[in-house]
Amino acid sequence: MQRWRGLEDVPGDWGRSVVTIGSYDGVHRGHQLIIGQAVDRARELGVRSVVVTFDPHPSEVVRPGSHPPLLSAHHRRAELMAGLGVDALLILPFTAEFSKLSPGDFVRTVLVDALHAKLVVEGPNFRFGHKAAGDVEFLSAMGLKYDYEVDVVDLYVRGSAGGGEPFSSTMTRRLVAEGDVAGAMEILGRPHRVEGVVVRGAQRGRELGFPTANVETLPHTAIPADGVYAGWLHVDGEAMPAAISVGTNPTFDGTARTVEAYAIDRVGLDLYGLHVAVDFLAYLRGMVKFDSIDALLVGMAEDVKQSRDLIEDATPPTS
Repeated sequence: MQRWRGLEDVPGDWGRSVVTIGSYDGVHRGHQLIIGQAVDRARELGVRSVVVTFDPHPSEVVRPGSHPPLLSAHHRRAELMAGLGVDALLILPFTAEFSKLSPGDFVRTVLVDALHAKLVVEGPNFRFGHKAAGDVEFLSAMGLKYDYEVDVVDLYVRGSAGGGEPFSSTMTRRLVAEGDVAGAMEILGRPHRVEGVVVRGAQRGRELGFPTANVETLPHTAIPADGVYAGWLHVDGEAMPAAISVGTNPTFDGTARTVEAYAIDRVGLDLYGLHVAVDFLAYLRGMVKFDSIDALLVGMAEDVKQSRDLIEDATPPTS
């Protein structure tokens, strides 16, 4: 899959294409329907498929300080989109100037002049342009002028997660924030993932016999609620069963919120400085302040046992 940052990276000889536009944070099952439709239609039409997204999130520019927690970093979204068969990903820098682009100018500049759209695939609530004034009806009307068609895909997948509400990135963020990683997994179609570099912490886990990878997460990451979880620690393409702690280590009166993963039954791991990923399979319990180190050790041993049992019955996610 080709990756472009900015319109200037789009090859000058790029031919007609099928395009879909959106933040696509999380690339959840609703997103997968739209992107999959774009890929399928591109193959039917004998052209290439392009996903257009933005960095930073538009809300941060339009309403500074309102950047939502991110379900997936751009490189992870790119991996997921490549897995769906997308031919090219265009990341547009979302600036104050860009935010003032009218819907008509957006269509002409991005869809027509740069990507030569033959077909645009979107969900029914797609909005774009200055003050989100453009919608699918406007997009279709412009298609008559610029020789492209529009497919509208019903992205409203529903399930038990969130009480049966339509799946969305907003709902997924809420479930993650509540610690409902099983619900988030239903929407995403895979476990929620947190990424970052392993840094040195207080090293108490090592002293207690449970050495953990202290993950310095990427900015704006959607981190699950404080508690203990079962999941996987991904290192160099290997998915290791893990017991994961999110919180401030209240037994030691900690104040800094951390994400720490203990790779079950693995010894001698040296992960400092490595970029790793943590996948959340199941919530085990809330964060507890134990009365003693001995009580903490008993609790950690039980966490590891529960994690091992849950993971044995689960399918490891791919990197």
